[in-house]
Amino acid sequence: MGVPDYILRMRKHVGHDLLWLPSVSAVVRNDAGELLLGKRSDDGRWSVVSGFVEPGEQPATAVVREVWEETGLDVEPIRLASVVSHPHSYPNGDRCEYLNLGFHCRLLGGTARVNDDESEAVEWFPPDRLPDLDTHARLVIAHALDDAEGTWYLPAGAVWDDTTGPR
Repeated sequence: MGVPDYILRMRKHVGHDLLWLPSVSAVVRNDAGELLLGKRSDDGRWSVVSGFVEPGEQPATAVVREVWEETGLDVEPIRLASVVSHPHSYPNGDRCEYLNLGFHCRLLGGTARVNDDESEAVEWFPPDRLPDLDTHARLVIAHALDDAEGTWYLPAGAVWDDTTGPR
């Protein structure tokens, strides 16, 4: 799907300046326990499936939509696993601060494939053989797969460092 129209409209006013945006990420496993990852077309990096929450859309609906749009898979969110804000800079110079909600999702059906222009590839990876992932993707995966009953978040006063993550 690419960049939503409302973000393109905001970019006309703010240029490459920082935007605060709600987003979701999905951690999905298949029956073999492998993790679903997409290779992003904007920077060529592997990551969990992620995307914007559209105006008026609930985050759980957004994560289902994003997984379908990017991979052709049907999923069901089963747990909100993490909440963290983190910066991201795009190759074109656009800067964002995402408030990301990381969901652990159950695979309901479909065949994983590149389903839009946001990904170069979509693959399942064994958890012990993941490709190089950024700090945020590793954090979302770790907290989605842990046995904690609650949702992980940075404690008050903590900050996010793009290289090392929470500090």
